[in-house]
Amino acid sequence: MKTVVIFSGGLDSTTMLYALRDQGHELRCIGFDYGQRHRIELQAAESIAKTAGVPYQGIDLSALGPVIAGQSSQVNPDVEVPDGHYNEESMKATVVPNRNMIMLSVAVAHAISVDFDAVAYGAHAGDHTIYPDCREVFVDAMRSVIGLCDWKQVELLTPYLHKNKSEIVLEGAKLEVPFGETWSCYKGGDIQCGTCGTCVERKEAFTLAKVSDPTQYLV
Repeated sequence: MKTVVIFSGGLDSTTMLYALRDQGHELRCIGFDYGQRHRIELQAAESIAKTAGVPYQGIDLSALGPVIAGQSSQVNPDVEVPDGHYNEESMKATVVPNRNMIMLSVAVAHAISVDFDAVAYGAHAGDHTIYPDCREVFVDAMRSVIGLCDWKQVELLTPYLHKNKSEIVLEGAKLEVPFGETWSCYKGGDIQCGTCGTCVERKEAFTLAKVSDPTQYLV
């Protein structure tokens, strides 16, 4: 199967990349600059893709930033990134309006243009509480839309939709994923903060999986 991977350089998408490569997929990675505070993730994405021997293409959607900023801490510089766990109400401030539909639309168009069979993105069970565009009902709806958008049929792969992050860490450890090169932090500094929702979830996943976390955190 020829698969376009929506690739952020984070723990989930990197493990997915290594898993699909291990399964024999022909891969292309695309990463998106949508004006996010943590653009440093794109550097990680490009570097990891190169290490994995997979072509990477960055897509500049930064002009969308002011259009979709709203009250999202990820694209509105006036909104602080909340600290805490994903289950907390404050984490809704990290939602970027319609982000996954935008990225999936571009990824599917790219897959069609290069005659690839599938698009993969790393939504996982831990995202379901806060992120509407990571839930199964959204994925099912997108599969229907993708089936109607063109004569060519493109499959939507979501291998972690029913897996939690600790299970992803365990899989990544078996695949020798370079966890230390991945980027999760939403605050976008030079070192991952250790206190924002995605850092807290990352730490928790390594602890539950009983896998050593090579990440350098501020806290």
